[in-house]
Amino acid sequence: MKKQITSIAFSALFLSAGVFFTGCSKEDDKPEAPRTFENGVFVTNEGQFQKGNGAVSFINKQNNEVERDIFMTKNNRPLGDVVQSMTVHNGKAYVVVNNSEKIEIADAGTFKEAGSINGLKMPRYAVGLNNKLYVTEWVSYGVNGRVSVIDLASNTVSKTITVGQLPEKVLLLNNKLYVVNNGENTVSVINTATDAVENTLVVGDSPNSLAVDAASNLWVLCGGKKVYGGAPDYALDLNASTAGSLVKINGNAVENTFTFTSKADMPGNLAMNTAKTKLYYNAENKFYQMETSASALPTTTFINRNFSGVGIDPATNTIYGAVTTSFSANGKVIRYNTSGAALDSFTVAIGPNNFLFR
Repeated sequence: MKKQITSIAFSALFLSAGVFFTGCSKEDDKPEAPRTFENGVFVTNEGQFQKGNGAVSFINKQNNEVERDIFMTKNNRPLGDVVQSMTVHNGKAYVVVNNSEKIEIADAGTFKEAGSINGLKMPRYAVGLNNKLYVTEWVSYGVNGRVSVIDLASNTVSKTITVGQLPEKVLLLNNKLYVVNNGENTVSVINTATDAVENTLVVGDSPNSLAVDAASNLWVLCGGKKVYGGAPDYALDLNASTAGSLVKINGNAVENTFTFTSKADMPGNLAMNTAKTKLYYNAENKFYQMETSASALPTTTFINRNFSGVGIDPATNTIYGAVTTSFSANGKVIRYNTSGAALDSFTVAIGPNNFLFR
């Protein structure tokens, strides 16, 4: 849950053919095999701010069963306050817990705890490369953020890299780490061989998410700067605010900028299909699909609703939309086919926001 305004299941199927039941035997007395979290979808859930009830849910794609809080189930303790995101690297799950300022580590197959990384400052997103984990940290408001480099042999910070304000999502491409700085209008480019910033790209105001297409072009979605007046109504100042934009970057150069019409709206949740030929994003409380070859933003709505998080299944291109109606009640996930028709839905934990597919 952000502390300021920025851009930033259903029915179980029993496949029991060929199973025959006989009398009890010694096999019945064997302990249940450990649950492995494969062929499914991890869903991170923020939880209610300062309540410490953030969670990771798991949707099993084989039987459509949902486990709403697998870390609590496997370890008998909560993850912490505001579960922001999660990544899996070298068989381990790294869960970024924003307001608890830590990363919880678990075995990706069993979700049994495997350590933690502490001493972080408002961490947001992480990605692994070789024996390192890169983590974006806001640090504080109104100052430059950073990317911490975690040595995974010791689970300690080996280096910090200063980037722009409020760094958010990250993307690895050609041994470079791209970091969107949501508190300004830049993308920091980090050389992963030297772990130093080698370039800073200027994009639209408040970049929040990014994706790469089939031609290795980088796409950056920007929410636009929102400026609010003072008391008593704190109304949005449209004259001082800027509209969101979708920026296409070829190499280190901005090739095209698509500007949205509304200054009041904050587009977000950029995602890409498996073939890397179609972009998806939220804008004006709706969900849009856009070909990467398009010369203008789409005007036709793809799905008529807003999402608190979006994921595209790389195996099927099924669209997963997270829905948060309240931070005091469980959220849900709705699945859509490639035509935008709803398939089914699942109840998960409070405040679903991100997906990771296995």
